[in-house]
Amino acid sequence: MKNKTLLLFAVLLLIITSGCLGTKESLPQNNLAPSKSFDYALQEKTTGGTGNAVNILGRKIISTASLTLEVKSVEKAFTDITKIVEANQGFISGSSTYNTGGSKNGQMIIRVPQKNFYSTIEQIDALGTEKSRQISGQDVTEEWIDVGARLDNLKKQESRFQEILKNASTVKDVLEVERELERVRGEIESLTGRMNYLNQSVEMSTITVNVMEPAPIAGEGWGITDALREAATGFIGSVNGLIVFIGYILPIVVFIALIVLLARWVKRKVLPWLKQ
Repeated sequence: MKNKTLLLFAVLLLIITSGCLGTKESLPQNNLAPSKSFDYALQEKTTGGTGNAVNILGRKIISTASLTLEVKSVEKAFTDITKIVEANQGFISGSSTYNTGGSKNGQMIIRVPQKNFYSTIEQIDALGTEKSRQISGQDVTEEWIDVGARLDNLKKQESRFQEILKNASTVKDVLEVERELERVRGEIESLTGRMNYLNQSVEMSTITVNVMEPAPIAGEGWGITDALREAATGFIGSVNGLIVFIGYILPIVVFIALIVLLARWVKRKVLPWLKQ
């Protein structure tokens, strides 16, 4: 009897344990876990879900560079730089030449695609002796996102105003809605222009190249030519000053000479006659 009681108790314990295990509830899911990855969510926010406007892992950077080179010939350097720019799918936005200290200098402002920015700099740098280099980048990612969001909101407002305009029943309502539509469209045009500028500035980087020929050597290097030039200029200036001085002093000399001659004449002619 005792053994049967123990056996029955063991069977009941096994049944109870199995029931608890079978009815155990699963742990609740973490409510803070996002339904999609952060990267994808941010990309959907910044690109409208298309993913073709900007790589989420990258940034919107406006790259600029300034390069100064010493070259043998400014004309040849300009020709070579033009070929390099064309080969890198860029263009020349401005150029100028000028003379300083007897040597020729020049400047070219070029635009190249961002992907060819650094390779173009290295190719141009190989044309001469580098004197200075400066590269900078302006991160406009936040502005680009902000402008895009504002632009989307304004387009939604425009659509709502267009729907309201269709249902407007009075002239007053029509005029008010059209006035708001005009305001919204003006802001859309302004933001679209800013967005286009940012995209173009990011896609096409700017490189300013300053080229200069070496300073003259030999006689000009010692300053002989400049000294002779200054001496000739000083001589001409002295002659001019002397002529001006003579022009001022000559009438005075003539006047004094006339007085001296008159005094001698009076002394020789008039005084003896008065003594008689």
